[in-house]
Amino acid sequence: MINLSILISSSEVSGPGGLFDINATLPLVAIQFILLMVILNVILYSPLLTIIEERKEYILSHLAQASEKLAQAKELTTQYEKDLETTRKEAQLEIANSQNIHKEILDIELNISQKYINSLLETISSDLRNKKETSLNSLDTIVQSLCTEVENKLSL
Repeated sequence: MINLSILISSSEVSGPGGLFDINATLPLVAIQFILLMVILNVILYSPLLTIIEERKEYILSHLAQASEKLAQAKELTTQYEKDLETTRKEAQLEIANSQNIHKEILDIELNISQKYINSLLETISSDLRNKKETSLNSLDTIVQSLCTEVENKLSL
């Protein structure tokens, strides 16, 4: 700050106005500044602002489309989840029905097999009884004949 005041006090005045002489250059510089501002606005800033605005609209439109697609995806997801849940329930019912049917078939086949085995055992046991009676009868006959022979031999 001190250097600036020394510079101002030591400067020579070479004409009217001195250091702050306002002549035709100040309005000319102001006109140049305004003219350059208008030219830059037309050449550089306006196209740049339109590109920025187009880009902004492009981004907003794509964001809106993405939001719509996201909403559709959520709807499809909930719909597929509901469909999956109903399909799962149907499959579980099918499995339960299939298990019941197979259990009934197994019970029926088990009953048939049990009846067959029972009848087979009955047949075998009756056959064995018949053979036992036959062998007892034949043994009785043999014993009777031996008894008579022994008696005959004893009596002689």
